Amino acid sequence: MFGFIRVAAISPKLFLADIEANTKHICSLIQSQKEVAITLFPELCITGYTMGDLFFQEIVHQKILEALEEIKKCVMDGVVIVGAPLWYKERLYNCAVVMQNQKIVGIVPKSYLANYREFYEKRWFHSGKDIKGATLLDVPFGTDLLFRYKELCFGLEICEDLWTLTPPSFTMAAAGANVIFNLSASDELVGKHAYRKELVKTQSARIVGAYVYASSGVGESSSDLCYSGATIIAENGSILAEGERFVFDDVVTIADIDIEKLKILRQSETSFGDADVQNFREVALSPLPETKDVKRPYNPHPFVPPKNMREEVCHEIFSIQSSALARRVMHIAKETKLVIGVSGGLDSTLALLVCAKVCEILQKPYSDIVGVSMPGFGTTDATKKSARKLCEAIGVTYKQIDITKSVLRHFEDIDHDPDICDVTYENAQARERTQILMDLANEVGGIVIGTGDLSEIALGFATYNGDHMAMYNVNAGVPKTLVRYVIEWVAMQQTDITQILLEIINRPVSPELLPAKNGKITQKTEDIIGPYELHDFFLYHFLKYGAEPKKIVAMAKVAFEEKYDECMIKKWLKLFLKRFFANQFKRNAMPDGVKVGTIALSPRGDWRMPSDANVKIWLHELGDEC
Repeated sequence: MFGFIRVAAISPKLFLADIEANTKHICSLIQSQKEVAITLFPELCITGYTMGDLFFQEIVHQKILEALEEIKKCVMDGVVIVGAPLWYKERLYNCAVVMQNQKIVGIVPKSYLANYREFYEKRWFHSGKDIKGATLLDVPFGTDLLFRYKELCFGLEICEDLWTLTPPSFTMAAAGANVIFNLSASDELVGKHAYRKELVKTQSARIVGAYVYASSGVGESSSDLCYSGATIIAENGSILAEGERFVFDDVVTIADIDIEKLKILRQSETSFGDADVQNFREVALSPLPETKDVKRPYNPHPFVPPKNMREEVCHEIFSIQSSALARRVMHIAKETKLVIGVSGGLDSTLALLVCAKVCEILQKPYSDIVGVSMPGFGTTDATKKSARKLCEAIGVTYKQIDITKSVLRHFEDIDHDPDICDVTYENAQARERTQILMDLANEVGGIVIGTGDLSEIALGFATYNGDHMAMYNVNAGVPKTLVRYVIEWVAMQQTDITQILLEIINRPVSPELLPAKNGKITQKTEDIIGPYELHDFFLYHFLKYGAEPKKIVAMAKVAFEEKYDECMIKKWLKLFLKRFFANQFKRNAMPDGVKVGTIALSPRGDWRMPSDANVKIWLHELGDEC
């Protein structure tokens, strides 16, 4: 479903040297994973990694062959990967054995042997890195094997292969592998797991793929070492799932890997296609069990960093915004004034704070900022006061220009009834404000600083040639769900304006274009176009990963749990798609603005799309709302 492949990393309860017991237990675990497409067990799981010289015993070899026969009988549609020592040309190899449909379909030997400090693998095993084009047990054998079913293509590493200077997974990924499975037996030392986890996570990012890791548990010998049974599933630099360690029973870690997402990422955001491709034999797999639901975490606010990183990320965003604007001012002239419309809302507040930082960077007086409040028919006293208080606290040049008379005169000119509060009523106010800012910038020798954020740009929630236009837009790369956090970060840095900023943060989002009622905001943006947290979720997955509408709905249901039902998600996704396609003409004419994250909509940079593209197939794929 939607390109998801369900995988399991299992660290089973181990019976050291008791091959029959291990075989029976592995079979029971295989049979319990009905909906899993690929199940991974640890390195040498049939015997145990710490068998030592017992690996050379002929009875062990015979029991291993019998065990493989028994295990493969338990394997049906799903793929199972187990670890076993196998002989080839009078040499013993540490192998990964791949099974499906009661057959062994391929065997991959370990390339790099750990032979330092507590490890003595070369005492028993040979490296298989030069074995290519061979067969063992009448199936393909070698390090030149990849396994494919439709878009899924996976390769195998065994423990040390990941820790070496040039992991085999690099060449596997270049040849098309999008998932790597690692059978491991990694002992525990203080600090080692943190490094191991980072290694798995980083390798998944380096190959722009997924990495599934399963290691031996505490059933291994405790003569000199302890094993924890680490299980980790990572995708493109993120941990999807991780099992508990030091458990004296089975550890089963399951997650869904998004193969479609990885395909898009490799094509759109990396130089993956330029990597050198080596020759691999591909083993064709039979159809795998389908994923019928989504079993993976989804961040409901993908643009918002986690709490432990929020301060750092907000600092970075603010620095990018202010440095970009400072560079633009330096190009024009240091004495250039910064003209900005201040409404007391979130976006104009963030833009004003960026302007203030630019004055610090360029050692300009704050009075070089001209903050213009332009109250209209829907402006409330609360937002007007917030704008004035913030300007005065910072020390900018503050102007208040009431637009109601000029807009009413304009209504007369075009014969519009001011009692009809339609789109003309609203847009006339937005364009009047922009005209004032542009003319004022000419008068004072300045540039107009835009305030529209990434979410508004995506939805086209701006008046064309009104608030859509500026001479430089510092908020163009910041989504609505993130704006509050950046302002909050500034509030914590500058205590003299903290209270004002917190008031602004806690106010509902509104363009304030319709008349207020009893001094209260009557026009709330999210009542009109839907929750911004949903739209930012749609935007992120639609643009970054090319996710289809039905897939976005499935992911949103997981991310937001019971907050929005499927009907509500579909309703607002339809609106998002319609507005996104219908408003490309605005994006094609958007002013310069700095990119701060991995998603931007500038036609000169990240996003190119014809203004007359038809949204029909996306809406049709989504189906009815309920």
